[in-house]
Amino acid sequence: MHELVANLHMHTRYSDGQLTHREIAQAALRSGLDVVVVTDHNVWVQGPEDIYRDGERKVLLLVGEEIHNQALNPQKNHLLVIGAERELATYADTPQALLEAVNKANGLSFLAHLYDPAAPLFGEPDISWVDWNIQGFTGIELWNGMSEFKSLLKSRLHALYYAYNPQRVAHAPATQALQRWDELLQQGRLVVAIGGSDAHALPARLGPLRKTLFPYEFHFRAINTHILTPNPLSGDLEQDRRMVLEALRRGNAFIGYDLPARTTGFRFIAQGKDGTAQMGEAISAQYGVTLSIRLPLATECRLLRDGKVIKVWRKRQTCTYITTDPGVYRVEVYIHYLGRRRGWIFSNPIFVCK
Repeated sequence: MHELVANLHMHTRYSDGQLTHREIAQAALRSGLDVVVVTDHNVWVQGPEDIYRDGERKVLLLVGEEIHNQALNPQKNHLLVIGAERELATYADTPQALLEAVNKANGLSFLAHLYDPAAPLFGEPDISWVDWNIQGFTGIELWNGMSEFKSLLKSRLHALYYAYNPQRVAHAPATQALQRWDELLQQGRLVVAIGGSDAHALPARLGPLRKTLFPYEFHFRAINTHILTPNPLSGDLEQDRRMVLEALRRGNAFIGYDLPARTTGFRFIAQGKDGTAQMGEAISAQYGVTLSIRLPLATECRLLRDGKVIKVWRKRQTCTYITTDPGVYRVEVYIHYLGRRRGWIFSNPIFVCK
């Protein structure tokens, strides 16, 4: 398998971002990314989707959309739509109708910033996802960089501190988001987890101080989604687009917080009598299954079954666990960075079936 580093969920000047699509692609090339997905608010921009190059380096830029009902106050239930190749904001007032339209267009759908608390001191409302009477979505945005920043804004001093120390913001996905994800997985369906930067590069002002909050290139070195594909990027737009979208649809991916250390090279696989399964896939428990985990460096690794930790390894780079118990297995990896224990890697699940 090949590994593509992707940054998902960002905005351009077509909504509330600061750069153009081409400028974002250039920033992605400088940051060493392979894929970026632009998702402007309630506008699908046709045209800039392409393979962008700088010498031998190339990056695939895909254009999706972040859709929400602008008539609501607050404007909850934001949906990331990727690969639909058409404007779907006209369905924004009914989440289920929107999901059905996305599926009809063969697109992918991710519930955005699952837990996004209010920051009343700065006039920011809670825009978490709240409509759970829905079916047919691809997955969830488990870890959103800007949502976590909002959760830390307890005072103006906190805002100033984190604006000038963005490397200290990320700790892990919200506990509420992880719990909801485990509940969804235990219903027996694949709910693909992605990480999103929610990049805007917003200009901020606090008294006489002015600061760009989280430039795109900072986001591109932080919370990424690593996608496992059968081939590297070929340079053919349609072929590469199809390959990346299908890998995301299957959940062949993990979330990596690349700022403390690159997460490239992480693997989580299961081997049994029927062969091998990777993240997003299922395997029979009959005659036993060997779960194998490979980390980029030795640190703390946790294996969970049905949302509960069943094994912890410390200072290990390779971890193995043999089981005959059916369940939903996933991996969390933690690393110490800037004096704190922080989430580093969150795998998509492997389903061990009866």
